[in-house]
Amino acid sequence: MAADPLRSLGKAAAAFIEPMECLSVSKLPEGSQRVWEIKLDGYRAVAVNSGKNVTLYSLNRKSLNNRFPYIAEPLRGLPDGTVIDREIVALDNMGRPNFNLLQNFQREVSRIHYFIFDLLVYQDRDLTQLPLLKRHEILRSHLNIKDPRIRISEHMETSAVQMLSAVRKHGLEGIVGKRKDSLYEAGKRSGAWIKHRVNLGQEFVIGGFTPGPHGLDAIIVGYYRGDDLVYVARTRNGFVPASRRSVFEKLRPLVMPDCPFVNLPETHKDQFG
Repeated sequence: MAADPLRSLGKAAAAFIEPMECLSVSKLPEGSQRVWEIKLDGYRAVAVNSGKNVTLYSLNRKSLNNRFPYIAEPLRGLPDGTVIDREIVALDNMGRPNFNLLQNFQREVSRIHYFIFDLLVYQDRDLTQLPLLKRHEILRSHLNIKDPRIRISEHMETSAVQMLSAVRKHGLEGIVGKRKDSLYEAGKRSGAWIKHRVNLGQEFVIGGFTPGPHGLDAIIVGYYRGDDLVYVARTRNGFVPASRRSVFEKLRPLVMPDCPFVNLPETHKDQFG
């Protein structure tokens, strides 16, 4: 009988692992070193079955179990000691990711799905130091979750040009390319994984806020240039008192002492939150 290849891997307790990030690129590389995936517009989440509890974590390590109980419950079918990485996505009538539907998830429960794209720990064995394609192989051969809301994301071994053409044809957001030999670099944006948006819009990140009488006065946004967050603008538009209070309550726990923008000299938190 052949030896189980998983036995040779180091042990790792099943716990939250900070997700590996994609580097945004304007030009796609040539060659066959990468596999390609559809860029899904949703909430990144990490699921952990420690053997005692199953927890669905957000990027900032907050439990999403109460918010998405119908996603957390089927994940109890994961083997004990398992950690997976993927995205919570809402699908429209055409089967395309729709972030607006996701924001109204309480009214659109039947449309919410969890797409698994990586297996980081399996039965307390550390898979992060295995090449991507080997992790994918173990993911597909060892996980057997039958709930239709939990899906395994597909990757395509094709050219970037062909993948981009298909995504444009179906009106999707963009593509993600991952080196076949890439290890899982927790919390890093090394360029082993890249993303390319098809639409001409710029993806902005909230990096700060200014307080006001209703909780929030303005949000401060920027974009990533490599690993640097570059300040773009401060905006007050689109808020009503109720939404200012709601957004403020979500942002307040994320306050940190240092300014995240590389091109803003002021760093004191009373200026930028």
